[in-house]
Amino acid sequence: MTFLYIVVALVLIFDFINGFHDSANSIATVVSTKVLSPVAAVSMAAFFNFIAFVVFPLKVAHTIGKGVINPDIVNLTLIASALTAAITWNLITWWYGLPSSSSHTLVGGLVGAAVASAGWGSVVMSGVVKIVIFIVVAPVLGMFMSFFISAIVIFISRRQAPLTVDKHFRRLQLLSAASFSLGHGGNDAQKSMGIIWVALIAAGLKTKNDPIDLWIVLSCQAAIALGTLLGGWRIVKTMGQKITKLKPFEGFCAETAGALTLFGATHFGIPVSTTHVITGAIMGAGARKGVSAVKWGVTMNIFWAWILTIPVSAIIGASMYFILNIILP
Repeated sequence: MTFLYIVVALVLIFDFINGFHDSANSIATVVSTKVLSPVAAVSMAAFFNFIAFVVFPLKVAHTIGKGVINPDIVNLTLIASALTAAITWNLITWWYGLPSSSSHTLVGGLVGAAVASAGWGSVVMSGVVKIVIFIVVAPVLGMFMSFFISAIVIFISRRQAPLTVDKHFRRLQLLSAASFSLGHGGNDAQKSMGIIWVALIAAGLKTKNDPIDLWIVLSCQAAIALGTLLGGWRIVKTMGQKITKLKPFEGFCAETAGALTLFGATHFGIPVSTTHVITGAIMGAGARKGVSAVKWGVTMNIFWAWILTIPVSAIIGASMYFILNIILP
């Protein structure tokens, strides 16, 4: 039972780091356009992160719980290994200011630990392939939606003075930033809920047909909200300033495109990366001004972090599984 408490604590630590790491996703645009101060932005983002559970059903949690690895082979050592891998990769990418995916590092850790435990047959390949496909689909979808929303906004505002447009979209960006934070809390916190649920099943305290308890939902939403509140400032600079320079209407377009993408993915139970979504949306808003408006050298570093996340996390997860099996009785 003590090990179960440790595993639940690791899940909440991962969830906290997820919010800390991904706070830039929610606030980078609204801070870089100077619509809100950093403190006001993270406070708003944390609030909407927390209340997301009242809006979205727990479909993503069930995908993580059942759709990545076979629940029948899961044990607490496997979960602890996967979480250690996810936390390690999140901290490494945070240190270097790279907006990698907390979602995909968790998936990679689970796959690596499962393969080390029971071989490749323990991996639900259809679920993993769907998640991998959305490494490409999510940012591309965010990019195109942001590009077209920007084009529509420019057409509608073509006869307005720049200062008038700026004034209106400073207000509207509050709505778009809140919507994106809601989508972030809805998709990302559910991944941790799914892991705690599986841990309880592995400990024999739950069955696969039991619902996810309210204490799991509230603790995961609170952990990600607290992480968001404290913020990952290294990544804010990359997301808000280094990819492209944004005006308030462009920040609104990027956040709206990101929020719509997250709402759709969460509705269908697809655990996508909020990092990938908002990065693609920011690029789409910048690309509308021309190819040269986006700093592609920076985006290439981000893409490499995306590509490496699942395999590196899988290797760490497998290694941790072997180490913990030696250490633990």
